[in-house]
Amino acid sequence: MWERLRRFSALERPAQSLFLRAIVLLPIVAVSLRWRGFRATQAMLERFVSNGSPSQDSAELDRRAALTAHMVSVADRTGLVHPSCLAKSLTLWWLLMRQGIAAELRIGIRKENEKMAAHAWVERKGVALNEPEEHHRHYAVFDAEFSAMSSDMK
Repeated sequence: MWERLRRFSALERPAQSLFLRAIVLLPIVAVSLRWRGFRATQAMLERFVSNGSPSQDSAELDRRAALTAHMVSVADRTGLVHPSCLAKSLTLWWLLMRQGIAAELRIGIRKENEKMAAHAWVERKGVALNEPEEHHRHYAVFDAEFSAMSSDMK
């Protein structure tokens, strides 16, 4: 435990803040998905998304996006609850959008051993942020980006 506290203390303030937000939000999103479903959970998160756009350059936004994805991953590994890829992706998407960083929530499917399997991830500029090993390439992606769908359906 002391080692984890030491590592947390060594993080810069923005990383600490992202980690704390992610570790609190991951179980909330997971429970909301289970009880309320995808659309209601996404709508709830969208109510708290920033509409402003950041004035920083693209390289800085890319760096912040990578840091955010990393902190969500660390929060997932560290937390007591290990939610689904959809809960993790919705959490990452929301944290990015709160910072004014454009990102797309993607969902794909594939047939695996005669069963359908689904997977979710977040992309920025066509690159998956929470999929370092390109696991998502094995899934057929739905054409619509789910981060834009809910506002179109209102």
